[in-house]
Amino acid sequence: MVMDLDKPLGSVIQGSLSCGLEVRLHPDVSVEDMRVGKFLVVQGMRSRFFCMLTDVSLGTSSQRILANPPHPNDDFLRDVLAGSGTFGTVNLTPMLMFTPTEGKRETGDNSNGNNGLASFQPQSSEEMELLPVKTIPSHFSQVYDASQRDFRAVFGWEDDPLRRNFAVGQPLDMDVPICLDLDRFVERSNGVFGKSGTGKSFLTRLLLSGIIRKQAAVNLIFDMHSEYGWEAVSEGKQFSTVKGLRQLFPSQVQVYTLDPESTRRRGIRDAQELYLSYDQIEVEDIMLVRGELNLSEASLENAIILRNEFGKSWITQLLNMTNEEIQMFCDEKRGNKSSIMALQRKLLRLDDLKYMRSACPHNYIDQILQSLDAGKHVVVEFGSQSNMLSYMLATNVMTRRIHGSYVHKAEKFLQSKNPSDRPHPLVITIEEAHRFLDPATVRQTIFGIIAREMRKYFVTLLIVDQRPSGIDNEVMSQVGTRITCLLNDDKDIDAIFTGVSGGQSLRSVLAKLDSKQQALILGHAVPMPVVVRTRPYDQQFYEEIGDTAWDEVSDDEVFAAAEAAKADLGF
Repeated sequence: MVMDLDKPLGSVIQGSLSCGLEVRLHPDVSVEDMRVGKFLVVQGMRSRFFCMLTDVSLGTSSQRILANPPHPNDDFLRDVLAGSGTFGTVNLTPMLMFTPTEGKRETGDNSNGNNGLASFQPQSSEEMELLPVKTIPSHFSQVYDASQRDFRAVFGWEDDPLRRNFAVGQPLDMDVPICLDLDRFVERSNGVFGKSGTGKSFLTRLLLSGIIRKQAAVNLIFDMHSEYGWEAVSEGKQFSTVKGLRQLFPSQVQVYTLDPESTRRRGIRDAQELYLSYDQIEVEDIMLVRGELNLSEASLENAIILRNEFGKSWITQLLNMTNEEIQMFCDEKRGNKSSIMALQRKLLRLDDLKYMRSACPHNYIDQILQSLDAGKHVVVEFGSQSNMLSYMLATNVMTRRIHGSYVHKAEKFLQSKNPSDRPHPLVITIEEAHRFLDPATVRQTIFGIIAREMRKYFVTLLIVDQRPSGIDNEVMSQVGTRITCLLNDDKDIDAIFTGVSGGQSLRSVLAKLDSKQQALILGHAVPMPVVVRTRPYDQQFYEEIGDTAWDEVSDDEVFAAAEAAKADLGF
């Protein structure tokens, strides 16, 4: 790779492997052009170092200058001092290094010779080998802005025929794509984090659109606020809407709704109704929502006694029991009458959920599984049923059964080794993830199990949350790729870097992000941490990534396609 030798920005003057490099800027380089999060390249004697700018500071050669600064109008003296008496410095954190080896092409094969370093493969077809940083460049090594070729070599490009790369944004100061490797992205559970109003939903739509377009996995999206399936309101002074996944990919996305009336009001044409029955709810599901139902430990213990006695119908039996029947049950099974009566009274709140039924004509969860098996992406809308009790209960019930089906399929595939038995990789998107994954409840939710399995059964999570500090540390350490918008709380910032080597140097980068359309990406799906201006979710994006626009298809064609899809799935 050819270095841009026309304009070096500065020289390395000191540093260490653990604390990073200090670079003194050249006199003709303005410190105001240096922004935290920039991607810079240091050319050492033998290696090139790909670095992130983590801090900017001002320096002087003498304390006398600080004691007697030039007058604000004395431009001549300021120009005299610039570069010699006063100067700018930046701190760089080396992320990757590339060392050309004599006698072979610039990396060619994957062998590391005798250096014993692990290989960090770039997301491109460039013949190069990126290595973890084990050393630092020498004194006075020159620092350069990264070129477009540097970005393409490290982060790849979207049209690379050998990889499923998806452009999620651009660097802060260049018009070149930053890509995620979607095959690596879906290998592990991932997270989109940021405080309220920073654009997490738009960023999540981008990622889901990329997974659908590149066919990296199938998606199951629990859409708490009805933002992903159909139109959603865009933030701004003027009212406007953005398209949902169903509009971008009409032939690939199926919407299921727990609130059919709300879905019809929003204009979705062929959403499938979805209901759950009491016999699908287990004690573990009730444990998850104990806070919302205000259940005591004694009530949960008696729920287990009821489940052991009545099996799957324990809730229906409990809700129909009279005081006398409860007393008789307690006498026979050594239950606690007051606890069971309290449990009965509080479970009556489930009758307020529109999607709950005493019995369902058929298994709607199996219907979703058939859609996923057919390669369809499923959005489950909650409509007016978006309170935390409703969302947590339905999401946990459905996910536990879908995960159980995937475990069965994965075990069958491992036994047969038949490619036709291999399940579609499944990505489950959940919002308010800290409510499912906090230390107190993570052991009782299926999501904690999935997060720790690391795609063992072809199922991973995409967790969307504004309070990452509420997520269990063990789960956070297993999150493969973290895409983080602005966070202000120190605890949340600390949580983002749980299990990340060298994360301390990136804290200042995260804290200095703009409040809109900027994100720090680090982890399994990118070769090194990078700050991006996120890709706009607009008309140009629709044209670049979507199928034939919904508005271009007649109603007759839409309904005919929907009926054909139902027939294909046996409905």
